[in-house]
Amino acid sequence: MFKRYPTFKVVVTALLFMQQLSVHAQSTTETKINNLIKKMTLQEKIGMIHANSSFTSGGVKRLGIPELVMSDGPHGVRVEYGRGWTVLQDADDSGTYLPTGNTLAATWNPKLGYAYGSVLGSEAKYRGKDIILGPGINIIRTPLNGRNFEYFSEDPYLISKMAVGYIKGVQDQGISACVKHFAANNQEINRDVINVEMSERALRELYLPGFKAAVQKGQVNSIMGSYNKFRGSFATHNAYLMNDILKGEWGFKGVVISDWGSVHSTIQAIENGTDLEMGTDLRLMYNTVSQTTATTNNVTKKSYYDQFFLADSAIAMVKDGTVKESLIDDKVRRILRLMYKTNMISGKRTPGIYNGKAHQQVALRVAEEGIVLLKNSNNILPIGKERVKTIAVIGENAVRENAMGGGSSQVKAKYEITPLQGIKTLIGSNANISFAQGYKIARGQGPDQALIEEAVKNASKADVAILVCGWTHGYDYNKWDDNAYDAEAVDKPNMDMPFGQNELIKAVLKANPNTIIVLMGGGPMDISAWENDAKGIIQAWYPGMEGGNALAKIIFGEVNPSGKLPYTFPKKLADVPAEKFGEYPGINGNVEYKEGIFVGYRYYDTYKVEPQFPFGFGLSYTKFEVKNAKVNSAGNKKYVSVNIKNSGKLAGAEVLQLYVHKMDTKITRAEKELKSFTKVFLKPGETKMITFALDDSAFQYYDEAGKKWAIEAGQYKIMIGNSSQNILQSLLLSR
Repeated sequence: MFKRYPTFKVVVTALLFMQQLSVHAQSTTETKINNLIKKMTLQEKIGMIHANSSFTSGGVKRLGIPELVMSDGPHGVRVEYGRGWTVLQDADDSGTYLPTGNTLAATWNPKLGYAYGSVLGSEAKYRGKDIILGPGINIIRTPLNGRNFEYFSEDPYLISKMAVGYIKGVQDQGISACVKHFAANNQEINRDVINVEMSERALRELYLPGFKAAVQKGQVNSIMGSYNKFRGSFATHNAYLMNDILKGEWGFKGVVISDWGSVHSTIQAIENGTDLEMGTDLRLMYNTVSQTTATTNNVTKKSYYDQFFLADSAIAMVKDGTVKESLIDDKVRRILRLMYKTNMISGKRTPGIYNGKAHQQVALRVAEEGIVLLKNSNNILPIGKERVKTIAVIGENAVRENAMGGGSSQVKAKYEITPLQGIKTLIGSNANISFAQGYKIARGQGPDQALIEEAVKNASKADVAILVCGWTHGYDYNKWDDNAYDAEAVDKPNMDMPFGQNELIKAVLKANPNTIIVLMGGGPMDISAWENDAKGIIQAWYPGMEGGNALAKIIFGEVNPSGKLPYTFPKKLADVPAEKFGEYPGINGNVEYKEGIFVGYRYYDTYKVEPQFPFGFGLSYTKFEVKNAKVNSAGNKKYVSVNIKNSGKLAGAEVLQLYVHKMDTKITRAEKELKSFTKVFLKPGETKMITFALDDSAFQYYDEAGKKWAIEAGQYKIMIGNSSQNILQSLLLSR
């Protein structure tokens, strides 16, 4: 065969040679690591597996091993804390504020996931960080979770595709990503103590696939454990999660980092997979002494870090034979492996770029593709900027900056374009723009009649009104409950619109039916009070430093919206399966996920519960036709092809979503499951043929009795649509 195809021989030879080089390089690195460990004292080893400041862990200077430096993400490198817990005032830490994770997921564009991660990796490198603490990929189980804005989706396949792109983008910059929070951290309320119980099938089919993809496809260098308990044991040192699944089944060779303060036992942390303990000093510092004393007095500071679970007590356990030193060696080996992979020891790291123009353009592109058009009655959008002469912009969220909100994901943005700024920049002198605050942002704030009257007055005189409302971040990191609706450590109390916004919206819609409602925030809210009266609704999330420009471009037609919802928007909280069946937020310290595999659209579509807007939904200013679905087989794979045409007058993008349904199933299964998708960009009149490759994983379910993945024989319906509830083509195939 090689004689007939000499080029093929060259390619095969080259691939084999590259594989040999890779194996040799890994072997050489492991030899170097083992030699370093042999030279280290027990004290030096222990110094590497716990924090020695707020965001660093110890190195070994005499052996050329540096400290490991971390920073929070996941949508920008966090403000600079240095070695303590007070924000430094004169640091060079004003960088790129990317749209939040749910905005990225709403793009349904893994290539943007890679670009997003590249920005984070480059800026972390510039700032001298070794690990960026992101992405956050926990399943969005309830709309009340205060941290949903950081996360991606209710669907494990969408999470997996977006997470792998993000991780590779970060790590190709020579910086480690740290995927979080492993596992079952699906609520912030009682997160430190809540014990999560769920079926093995739900765990395997929903809550683990994103992490598995991060490890096996993304080759992520580090993973962060979560605060909660899982089946009775704290997740950060849970033997089943860490030893059996992560390091055993999946073969993870990287570092397990605790969430800050999530370690509770020395022996469990040593034996059950925790490699690096961070943040335990938070409780000690704030509960025992003043923050100032703890972070500035060297003697006091050292004594607290020595009190970590993986510090002096770990040394004692090794010395008295309670635990083997080889377990400590394994943790150090993993940390050194990360250091070699990111050129920390070799010193050959390339320079990073901080808040460059290209990074700002990534922020803009993600916002443009992630903002979702939810309603467009009578084609009220886009607004022709040449046709309108007066525009009323209403709402505190139109002028509110969000970069420093949300808790640990706070980012000091170089700049942040608000919706009002973006509209003014785009419109220029073409129209007169007025602004009315409309509502006050304060916990418990009801309707302010004076502000509503001002808004109504402005709206009644305008050709069009743009009302920007929705959720808000909490601002002060140490006062999470102060105005915090999308923030770490707190969940929302309900899905009701805060600050008297329903009354404001109804009054403005009555004064001017040509009103566009823009919703900011981390997810759905109950809009039933006015949804039927609104002609145009846009979900803008927290769209980052260029968000105002992106929003304006969509409203006035310079960008055709292509965002799709990465999770279902229910009509009311009572429809959410976690509320209906799943014991959220818990009973006596326990929460059982009784809804099982029926999370998000898997529930709404199976049980015929009508959502406000379905999973995968999002409108465009153009039209698409999908035709001629066909299937072919090759080996164990099925190839489904379909034609898509832009039949409208504008260039645009559609997300084709492929769902699988088992016909005549003998087991409990969801009505449909997302198994592939692609985002297609088309010019007016253009047609493309799209092919989806489906392997065994597209048809599998987790067999709890057999403790394995299995395929139920028979016919499957393949459904292609542009949301979970708008199927455009379907066909049958056998497995």
